[in-house]
Amino acid sequence: LTQTDRKLSSLAPPTSPVAPPPPNSSQHPLFSDWEAPTFTRAAQFRVGATLVLFLFAACSNLALLASVWRGRGRRLASHLRPLMLSLASADLMMTFMVMPLDAVWNVTVQWYGGDVLCKLLCFLKLFAMHASAFILVVISLDRQHAILHPLDALSAHRRNRRMLLLAWSLSLLLASPQLFIFRAIRMEGVDFTQCATHGSFSRRWQETVYNMFHFITLYVVPLLAMSCCYSRILLHIHHQHLREKAGESHLRRSGTDIIPKARMKTLKMTVVIVLSFVVCWTPYYLLGIWYWFQPDMLRFTPEYVHHALFVFGNLNTCCDPVIYGFYTPSFRADLAACCRRTSRGANASPRSPDRLSARQGPHSGEHESDPASNNQAGD
Repeated sequence: LTQTDRKLSSLAPPTSPVAPPPPNSSQHPLFSDWEAPTFTRAAQFRVGATLVLFLFAACSNLALLASVWRGRGRRLASHLRPLMLSLASADLMMTFMVMPLDAVWNVTVQWYGGDVLCKLLCFLKLFAMHASAFILVVISLDRQHAILHPLDALSAHRRNRRMLLLAWSLSLLLASPQLFIFRAIRMEGVDFTQCATHGSFSRRWQETVYNMFHFITLYVVPLLAMSCCYSRILLHIHHQHLREKAGESHLRRSGTDIIPKARMKTLKMTVVIVLSFVVCWTPYYLLGIWYWFQPDMLRFTPEYVHHALFVFGNLNTCCDPVIYGFYTPSFRADLAACCRRTSRGANASPRSPDRLSARQGPHSGEHESDPASNNQAGD
């Protein structure tokens, strides 16, 4: 939460759709000594950092989406392309739904969007967060099956399509309660309106259970599923090394590889993506648990700590395209080609020889061969 006063925390813009306000009640609190929350210096820092992350995440994820959909990323294995497209789409939902809303809400402090928009945006925020986490689980399950059952690649496309449909459907289902518990509330006696859960829970423990449920579905379950997948993969690789030493390798495709290089490269990429999810969101969720069980922590925890941890969590949305670009030469080649076209468009006049030659034949920069054509990460 953005305020340090427990009395005000239910009226301040939440840092996430599952950030819990203090005890709800069907009766409005007394406001004899109440002061309206303000746009503090810490909140100003949060808004500035969020806008920077928004610009970077929007550009990088749109570039990743374009590369996989229309560029050299189309050379990915057919069952990997839907995974990358879904991951980029979920990150773009986080980028365009969570970040701008969070920034604007911190600037305005109170809610001006009305009841319908309050319900819809809180629903979309939680939907985007669930989708991003669940798609990482789908990617982990795909990597597990690719390593443990390398001969079953023919069914991978159909299997991944079903898992993605399940991931998006579960995200929709789990986010739907937001449409009922959030609403725009105008407080009596003061000129202040907020989008909050005030009055939706008759007891504090009910709201704590609701928040803990979403903590489990957003973080604990995805983390356990991904940890299980990669633990099985590492154990399988370890056993293969032991068999190799004993001269009993069953997976060698060449004289040196136990697991094909392209498959191992994709495995490393997905492991790093999952680690970025854990590193970015763990501090924020731990702070949330602390608050749910000890609300008085707001009195002695600096406000900028809450803001910084939520901004750090949003950094995860920027990490995925960067990691993908680091491990995928085709994405870097697409970016390089785009930069060359932009540079020529900015520096060359309409009648310059460079521009004319680029229009005349297949030797322009955008037709250069892809250096990653033989090294594309995939199965």
